[in-house]
This record gives sequence, C-alpha cells and structure tokens, in this order.
Amino acid sequence: MTTATTDERTLEELQRDHGPALLSFLLGLTYGDRQRAEDLVQETLVRAWLHPEAFDGPYGSMRPWLFTVARRLAIDARRSRLARPAEIGDGVLAVTPDPDDATASAEAALDVRAAVRELSPEHREVLVRIYFHGLTVNEAAVDLGIPAGTVKSRSHYALRQLGRSLPGYRPYRAAVARPRATASQ
Repeated sequence: MTTATTDERTLEELQRDHGPALLSFLLGLTYGDRQRAEDLVQETLVRAWLHPEAFDGPYGSMRPWLFTVARRLAIDARRSRLARPAEIGDGVLAVTPDPDDATASAEAALDVRAAVRELSPEHREVLVRIYFHGLTVNEAAVDLGIPAGTVKSRSHYALRQLGRSLPGYRPYRAAVARPRATASQ
C-alpha cells in the first residue's frame, strides 16, 4: 500500500511562497530560537508533503493551513519539553559533590556543627530536639517546657541564622517567595 504524497514541485513552490512568513511566525512562537523555528518549518512542510488533500481545502491559499499546522506543532513541542525534566549540563555535574566522597561529607558535617555552635543555647536546643532527635514541635515543646509557638519561632530564627552562616544554604520558602509590592506600585 503506497500513500499519496505531494509532488516535489508543489512542495518547492510552497516553501518558496510561504517559507519565510512561516519562519517569521515560528520565530515568534519559539521566542527567537531560530534552530527550533527552522525545525518546525521543516516539520510543517513534511506534514504538507504527507497530506496532499490539504491542497484541495476551502482556502484560496495554503497559508492558513500551514500556519495552523505550524502553531499546533509549536504547542506540542513546547508541551513535550515541559513534560521532560530539565537536562543537566556537565558544568553542574562537575561542581556537584560526590555523595560517596567521605571527605566532602565530613567537611559539610564540620561546617554544620560549627554553625550550630554559633547559635544561642535556646535556638540550638530547639534545633537539636527537632532535627537531630526527630521530635515534633509539640514533643519538643513538652520536652523543653515552653509553648509550641516558641519552638516554631526559635526554629525559624535558628534556621535563618544557619542560612547566613552556611554558604550555599537557601531555605525552600526563600527560593519560591514572591516579590513584594513596593510603595510605588
């Protein structure tokens, strides 16, 4: 079984007449990524080659059909990229410590211990109970004889202090916090 395809001459005319406009349109959809836009132009033309019946459509020009196909391909490509996890370059891997490296782990543990020693005794005892002994906030409150709110507050301020003392440490909330509106807005 052979599938009907568009003849070469018609496809060349399609490329010549609509290719530059299609590329310009796709450059906008790909935020200026020329390589991706060119790939999408080629894929759009492949679709035109595979669907000769599109030439018999209700349009006086193939441009609306081409732009619709190109737009759908661009949307599909974007969704596909967003569905995959981001690729990690060699640069990130080169500076990522090896989890099996005992020296790096020991060095990190020493840094954490030194930073914890710099905390006030009240803040340190809260962190020790919660993070090193694995107690809940309520259990730590009972153990220390202070209200649960005080445990939460001390934990918060202790972690902020550790963030200043330990290089590269960023609490999750700081990484995803939204910018605040200024008075001029």
